[in-house]
Amino acid sequence: MQYFIDVILPIPLERLFTYSITRAESEFLKAGMRVAVPFGKSKVYTALVFEIHQQQPVAYEAKEIHQILDDAPIITQTQLTHWQWIAEYYLCTLGDVLRAALPNSFLLESETIITKNNDKIINDVDLKDEEFLVYEALHHQSSLKLHDLISILDKKNVFPVINSLLDKDAIVLQEEVYEKYKPKLVRYVKLSSQYSESEKLQHLLEELSRAPKQRDVIMTLFSISAQTKKPVKVSDLSDASDASPAIIKTLIDKEILEEYHFQEDRVAYSGDANEASKTLNIYQEKALEEIQQSFEKFNITLLHGVTSSGKTEVYVKLIEEVISKGKQVLYLLPEIALTTQLVSRLETYFGGKVSVYHSKYSSHERFELWNNVLQNQPKAQIVLGARSSIFLPFHDLGLVIVDEEHETSFKQFDPAPRYHARDAAIVLASLFKSKTLLGSATPSLESYHNVKQGKYGLVEITHRFNDVMMPDIELVDIQDKHKRKRMKGHFSDRLIEEMTEALRVGHQIILFQNRRGFSPIVECTTCGHAPQCPNCDVSLTFHQYKNELRCHYCGYYTAMLKNCMACGSVELDNKGFGTEQVQEEAKELFPEYKVGRMDLDTTRGKFGYDKIITAFEQKEIDILVGTQMLTKGLDFRNVKLVGIMNADNMLNFPDFRALERSFQLMLQVSGRAGRTDERGKVLIQTYNPHHRILHQVSTNNYAEMYLEQMDERHNFKYPPIYRLIKITLKHKDFNKVNIGAEWYATGLRQVFKSNILGPEFPPISRIRNQFHKNILVKIPPQQSLSKTKKAIVKINNSFLSIKEFRSVRVILNVDNF
Repeated sequence: MQYFIDVILPIPLERLFTYSITRAESEFLKAGMRVAVPFGKSKVYTALVFEIHQQQPVAYEAKEIHQILDDAPIITQTQLTHWQWIAEYYLCTLGDVLRAALPNSFLLESETIITKNNDKIINDVDLKDEEFLVYEALHHQSSLKLHDLISILDKKNVFPVINSLLDKDAIVLQEEVYEKYKPKLVRYVKLSSQYSESEKLQHLLEELSRAPKQRDVIMTLFSISAQTKKPVKVSDLSDASDASPAIIKTLIDKEILEEYHFQEDRVAYSGDANEASKTLNIYQEKALEEIQQSFEKFNITLLHGVTSSGKTEVYVKLIEEVISKGKQVLYLLPEIALTTQLVSRLETYFGGKVSVYHSKYSSHERFELWNNVLQNQPKAQIVLGARSSIFLPFHDLGLVIVDEEHETSFKQFDPAPRYHARDAAIVLASLFKSKTLLGSATPSLESYHNVKQGKYGLVEITHRFNDVMMPDIELVDIQDKHKRKRMKGHFSDRLIEEMTEALRVGHQIILFQNRRGFSPIVECTTCGHAPQCPNCDVSLTFHQYKNELRCHYCGYYTAMLKNCMACGSVELDNKGFGTEQVQEEAKELFPEYKVGRMDLDTTRGKFGYDKIITAFEQKEIDILVGTQMLTKGLDFRNVKLVGIMNADNMLNFPDFRALERSFQLMLQVSGRAGRTDERGKVLIQTYNPHHRILHQVSTNNYAEMYLEQMDERHNFKYPPIYRLIKITLKHKDFNKVNIGAEWYATGLRQVFKSNILGPEFPPISRIRNQFHKNILVKIPPQQSLSKTKKAIVKINNSFLSIKEFRSVRVILNVDNF
């Protein structure tokens, strides 16, 4: 009798692929284990077992697998069910989901590049024959691919050799080459064991009486050891004894002190200092009770609490309750910057039970955490993470918290799966029959609409913590200020006045400008020419700190021009402004204060966020200029004033959610002001101070904004009333995209008749030398979503079966907003 397995390959295939296995393998294998399989003519992939059965494939001869890579499943059955839902709902393949979900180090494949680890010296004696052959080959060649190893070792099954060399740290895989993962070693010192007897110690101190500084170091070491009863770090000893590192090095060289290292996990948490969580005030207490009552009726509850109302403390109480039952908690945040602030807060309550998961972690660290969650370790009972953490292998998920649920960062745009983490997390919670809490000061219209429809419960906190007053929001008409010559650069006299006052009293300031760089357009004042990106239809943004012009879409850059490329004139002018220019102007206006900047350019590194946030918290920065990263739930105690430099570029954005987003962004950034006893102040600079959204922001009137926006969504048939699927066609040939989009739209209109918009070029129609054209499918409330998707997939397959269109890339984006 023959046995077969269906596997998920990490490539976008519509169907699962079937391989043949032996009877013994069929008894050992389980769904969720990895196997190495041949695919195509010569490629080898790591695939995931989906199902074991005895049905032979009809269309092709099933190949044999190369080998089994796991002893136990690394994916749970619940995860596989969740993945299937994501693939069906967001119109992608299981291979796409596998690629997005698994850390890179789980997916070895024939394209993987192997290089020698130069940071470690390996003894040839420690290597087996086959390992030695590979290691020797890497001495002569800088890198090898998997098929090179197959020819060197003259065997197909090379995975075990790679795995053993990885265990010995002899090689690195290309994904990890960029990360240069080194264990974090911390230096400690102790007194040499030869001085453990009191006589020898007495003798040593007498000897050191001629070197008083060295003697001080030894005495300080005794006093620190006696106080803390913990190992002593070199840095702590140096600070406490006021001795230079050279003196400590001399003592180590004399063998009086012994130096040793501890490996410190980058994701490890300091101390078990478990503080009891804070006592809730009456509003929080009431909200907690209402959430618990709401959970009896609804699986999903929306917590609508004004900014700085202490939602986090309410979450902490709910988390305490869930982990006391031994269950796991998933706490989702939209932005990595937020995790850095929250981690330390949750650590003080839960010690080492908190784990963090996001894209700035190296594959080693993600691999470690994946295993901790899979083995249900106590240190991964609470997982705090950005959107990708919904893919972790939870065992017994008791609660999902989605903080700042309105955030657009929860939506993945590229590559597939183009999922929305909030919606996918709700489905994940329902698979575990557990509850979901959505929290926000400015809920998305979709979630609030679901409350009104009776699908979600609603709990509100209307008072800020400690009864701090909501910030005073003032609109500044910059058109009028320009007329009266009261502007200094991009700062109105009103903003400068408030900033001067706040800085004089020792408060901090946040300035918000949702555009990075110095200025988005450089224009020749003689002929009007502006340098454009050669690959995209956008003007290049000037970045002053590198003196270069950059494209924010494809990354193209060139040195800042001295003359106009069209007419040769030297008169080049900057139009518009970004965070860099605001930073420059703030430095000129307030030279004696420190101005910092937080945008994509300054937070590229793994600890980029930490450095800026910590510096701001410790008052090393007085004025912080930033993009929307600043708006998302960060808690700064000493910020008195928030300035929004220009509200209009958000309001005039060509998107049906522009006004809702502007309201959310402005209220969120306003919420950073005055979070302690004194009332904060927010100044919004605008050319249009009579705009209704700005008035709704200044009065914090969410209900009015909701009703007004819902009225428009009803009239123009947009979400949450109608569902949306956006279809984008891409190709470098303009005509091909045009003809293909027309064909596609005609096919859709034949099936759906109305509610098809487009095809239409987006505002930026060429990115990375590819032309884009969009078609929008609107799905009325009574129309079946699954049947609509089936019809679209059918049209998509017909489109791709036409020879001329095969090279056109089609992207299906469900709920694209």
